[in-house]
Amino acid sequence: MIHNRVAVLRADLGLSRQDLADKVGVNYQTIGFIERGDYSPSLELAFAISEVFSANINQVFSVRPFKPLFSNKENE
Repeated sequence: MIHNRVAVLRADLGLSRQDLADKVGVNYQTIGFIERGDYSPSLELAFAISEVFSANINQVFSVRPFKPLFSNKENE
């Protein structure tokens, strides 16, 4: 399984699934499948999605689960 931060990054940019799909040339449902982990993108598509976010591919996709970007705990 390929883990990803697509939904978080997409929301950060204020993009809908359709907006992102249009930018990378796929159906909006494909973006939903990727976000849910139901579909692993091709390398070409993974790079295209990463480019939309101006991020390195390993900031968007990983073979290991991502650690949360923010912690719910206050500084201890």
